[in-house]
Amino acid sequence: MADGSGRIRVLHVSQPNEGGVAVYVGQAAADQRRRGWDVAVACPAGGDLSARCADAGVPWLAWEAGRAPGRRTPAETLALRRLVRGFAPDVVHLHSSKAGLAGRLPHRTPTIFQPHGWSWLAATGRQASVSRMWERRAATRTGALVCVGVGELREGMRAGVRGPYRLVRNGVDRHRFRAADGTARLAARARLGLPPDVPLAVCIGRLTRQKGQDVLVAAWPDVTAWCPSARLAIVGDGEDLDRLCARAPAGVDLIPAVADPRDWLAASNLVVLPSRWEGLPLTALEALATGRCLVGTDIPGIREVVRPGVGVLVPPDDPAALAGALTSRLRCPGVTEEEGRAAVVAAAAYDIAGTMALLADVTREVAGFGAAGPGGPAGRVLGSGVEIDGLEAGGGAGLDAGLDAGLDIVFGPGEEGIVTPPNSSR
Repeated sequence: MADGSGRIRVLHVSQPNEGGVAVYVGQAAADQRRRGWDVAVACPAGGDLSARCADAGVPWLAWEAGRAPGRRTPAETLALRRLVRGFAPDVVHLHSSKAGLAGRLPHRTPTIFQPHGWSWLAATGRQASVSRMWERRAATRTGALVCVGVGELREGMRAGVRGPYRLVRNGVDRHRFRAADGTARLAARARLGLPPDVPLAVCIGRLTRQKGQDVLVAAWPDVTAWCPSARLAIVGDGEDLDRLCARAPAGVDLIPAVADPRDWLAASNLVVLPSRWEGLPLTALEALATGRCLVGTDIPGIREVVRPGVGVLVPPDDPAALAGALTSRLRCPGVTEEEGRAAVVAAAAYDIAGTMALLADVTREVAGFGAAGPGGPAGRVLGSGVEIDGLEAGGGAGLDAGLDAGLDIVFGPGEEGIVTPPNSSR
């Protein structure tokens, strides 16, 4: 257990063991270990999260859990409870919906829940309603609801989820992801065995309905009708692989998932995110830091990143609009280069150091040790800021006005709300 030195014991729990959530969990666990905390990660075998833990010197605990709720959920819950008892953490940090379900059935350990995209967004019909009802109830037994972006926070509030929200925007490691100029692009293409001069769009992410690669594949023939030499690289693995392979037209390459996406980002002319829903995608932030313009869907999470001047937004599930946006930029490299330069500047607002520092403050708060930053006591301002009268955690005009103004909202139990300057925090 934590002692007077502030050494906190944290157990991170995640069913996703690869992709953006695994990257985030690995980053958070490694950062907290560097702070001198006792940290462990529980997740299923496979993927790359256990390897990330090993690289950081963080213990990995095997927790076998499926992605969707079902008949195995009670057994998964009991297994997680045994892991919690064995590790005896001060805080259990639950990532994504399955961990959020199994880890918030009644127990005594304080919890942080981080949805990384709310569960009902992936559901339809009755399942979506059940998911919203569960999140409303589970929020009452959660020490902090950590949202990775403003859009995710809004989605939760508008669905009626009331609880101790904390906005901790995703961040990017700008020491690893650096601006890649034309020379770097050519070098990356040489390493990947790509032609040096073709217009190249890259889409990186898990192959699943959420990420919308099916819409991108449907749009691509319209792109090549106007830009015949254009190539599209879809990088990732997932349940939609066979379906996408069967439908992929000429000019589309499906590339297995890579542990390090930097070469693909550097090789691209632009990065495309055709997602149907997101929290705040790490790929978008990595693309910004690499100096690549973004073509993305106009949804919460992507809208937050793709500001005017760094790319363009199109409606989700609209192949024609997506094709038009891609074509206009692939045929006009001067536009993509200009937006890429602006993207590098925009990436400075999402530095991973700020993200991890704020997450550490939230974790200390939930553990009962208060925030270490300039905000002072637990539940107050995490960072310099001022309290705004009349801003209610339940949403409404005050909340939207604060969010639309680009402010971070930090809600504590029983408080009206605190507004702090934008966090510099995939």
